[in-house]
Amino acid sequence: MTCPTVRYTLGTQVTAPLQRVSTPTGAHFPTTVCESGAQTPVPLGATGAQLVPTTVQAATLHPAGGHLPLPRWTATTRPRTVDVIGDTGCELPVNPAEAAQSCATAWPFTPIANSIARGAPDLVIHTGDYLYRNDPGRADDKARNPGCALRAEAASWACVVADFFRPAEALLAAAPVVLARGNHEDCTGQAGGAGDAWFRYLADELRGNGTCSRFPPPVTIRAGLLNLVSVDSSSADPNDTGSTAQVNTFVPQFQAVNRAARQRPSEDFFLLTHKPVWMVKSAGQAPGAVTWLTHVLDAAVAGTTQQRLADNVRLVLSGHVHLYQMLDFATVRPPQVTVGSSGSPLDRGPVDDNVTGQPVGTPPQPVHRSVTQVENPSNPPAGLDGVAGYGQLRHDNGTWDLTFHRTDGAVRGQVCTLSTSLTAKSFGCH
Repeated sequence: MTCPTVRYTLGTQVTAPLQRVSTPTGAHFPTTVCESGAQTPVPLGATGAQLVPTTVQAATLHPAGGHLPLPRWTATTRPRTVDVIGDTGCELPVNPAEAAQSCATAWPFTPIANSIARGAPDLVIHTGDYLYRNDPGRADDKARNPGCALRAEAASWACVVADFFRPAEALLAAAPVVLARGNHEDCTGQAGGAGDAWFRYLADELRGNGTCSRFPPPVTIRAGLLNLVSVDSSSADPNDTGSTAQVNTFVPQFQAVNRAARQRPSEDFFLLTHKPVWMVKSAGQAPGAVTWLTHVLDAAVAGTTQQRLADNVRLVLSGHVHLYQMLDFATVRPPQVTVGSSGSPLDRGPVDDNVTGQPVGTPPQPVHRSVTQVENPSNPPAGLDGVAGYGQLRHDNGTWDLTFHRTDGAVRGQVCTLSTSLTAKSFGCH
């Protein structure tokens, strides 16, 4: 199968053939994957991108019409609205003793994606974890997903469609996306696993040779004056035990983050890593009664030459824990925003009053402000279930406003404004 041609306007109408990345490999991956690639990138400032209909050989085209979203920013501006989602797949564990999520009636990813699409953001960031159908045979929507109905079909193309491309269709048609890799897309050691699917369909640098890397180098994505540096933490401390055994693997990764940030000191940098660097999962009332993650990533940041992240790293964006949480320290350390509440079964969150003041990280710094979206936080512990939804960052008046949105797009809670200080980074909420 040949790749289609993309047509767009940049002063005049331009056409460019897409480049083939991979070819079908049996029923598991029966697809030809194409991309614009480094040889024929669509430049900033282009508009009206569309696949030329006569060059499309696919049986069905989604979205209909083949229109492709393009950046609305330029080299001297930035995305004004950035929506953040994470941990979106429908959870179907292999172990029958673990509950299977109802993909038909209790999976909020599709309404979340549709709400985001209606809001027409400039950019969408996914913090990782797409492929949760480890045993598709337990799904209650199998009839809709031929090719994703048996355990042997986990992480197949049909399952990637079922868990991500179909529910995200409206979102993918509305805005460019940046995708981080989660631990559900790790290397399994078996051909056709979730890691293979990641590198075939979702990675920053797509592959067609079936290889899977546990620790690829960081990727920097420039969105005008906003820079996103993605560190692949999918295999960091796999069992979340607090181990720092991999610290020497991650120190060079964060050195690279700082090096990139120092090269553009006047521009904002967001660090994107699936596993959080400083997220509080639980906290008691006593000082030090706190469980936070991820220790190996924190230790690696502390092991860099600067012993911290560069001044212009304004935020850390993560997922992994199935909650929404914003923490700040009012120091040079950037706030940690965790968005893992966009589809999979929710975790229970901490009481924010217990989180504030708890020591986190290396060196230990007390949490200055904690905002965790939970139900009925005034009635612990029974009311601490997480809330499904997504985060939104909106650039206004020279800084960023952060809000949490429910499944239907409605704002829940306060608007939190990031300070402009690079030495006392904090959110003021109102």
